[in-house]
Amino acid sequence: MHAGVALQPVYPSDQFGDLVERIEGLGFDEFWLTDSSLHSRYSYMYLTIAAMRTSRMTLGTAVTNPVTRHPALAAVAATTLDEISGGRAIMGIGAGDRPLLALGHKPARLQQLEDSIHAMRALWTGEHVTFKGAGFELDDAHMRFDVPADIPVYVSASGPRTLEMAGRVADGVVLLAGLHPDGLTYALEHIDRGVEAAGRSERPQISVFAYGEINEDEDKALASARTIAAWFPQTAPMYCEIAGLDKELIARVQREYSGGEFQEAGKVAEMLPDDFVRRMALAGNRASVLEHMRTLEGLGVDCMTLFPIGGDIHTRTATIEAFAQCVDDFRAE
Repeated sequence: MHAGVALQPVYPSDQFGDLVERIEGLGFDEFWLTDSSLHSRYSYMYLTIAAMRTSRMTLGTAVTNPVTRHPALAAVAATTLDEISGGRAIMGIGAGDRPLLALGHKPARLQQLEDSIHAMRALWTGEHVTFKGAGFELDDAHMRFDVPADIPVYVSASGPRTLEMAGRVADGVVLLAGLHPDGLTYALEHIDRGVEAAGRSERPQISVFAYGEINEDEDKALASARTIAAWFPQTAPMYCEIAGLDKELIARVQREYSGGEFQEAGKVAEMLPDDFVRRMALAGNRASVLEHMRTLEGLGVDCMTLFPIGGDIHTRTATIEAFAQCVDDFRAE
């Protein structure tokens, strides 16, 4: 099983370059960067820094969206990153999340997301493309420079319809389903339905994103993980029910959740039971992370990707280094 790290481009550029170089030096296979409009620095500039400071890891958006990034311009951005990085680019795309609300937009509908994938792939062939998609059009559009034959497209997915679409068309899935086996099984079963419907021979690559902090002081890790746990009732409540969270509490979190992203969930996160937080996020020591890794491997997951949250850059770097040790220990088993 591969291992990756996902970050937000919130760090000063000089710190970010050193950090991403350190991440590759720790042996990680995948590096992902969020594309969250006004919430952080411009993702493609930072992915360029990552491309210039690394030589081996794949580099992807986690994730862009077809609402603020026209599919043609996203296709050009991915092609450029692929050239700069020597063929290591991944296009991670999803419907978009709460940061879109500050721009007066709603997340993309499923058809717009799927049409965007088809449009990007068509442009990457180098052919002239005329395409009328949901929310956009291409009229004899073509790239006027050399393009690669293929860039992997990963779909960020939680809900059943998006999971099934990803199973039909995606090269990979950025899976946001928590870390407990019942929720992950639910998600994988929906991906497999899409695979079967499309007549594909195998499911896409699966990268499970694990948000949180790894700390031998488990109280500190638990405190950091609460905000992402609060994201699930608001955005993917089916996993909360699967994890056994009371329906009345789910509804209360939905009513009181505030902020554009999970870090701004505020006091609502304090309502959540500790056991639920541990099911949805990394909220413990290295031994607990190894248990999660064993679960993922048993389910056939291809990559576990750490998204460190909580604290400052030093806390997050410590979590990354702890995860690297967990990966080494897991591979030595």
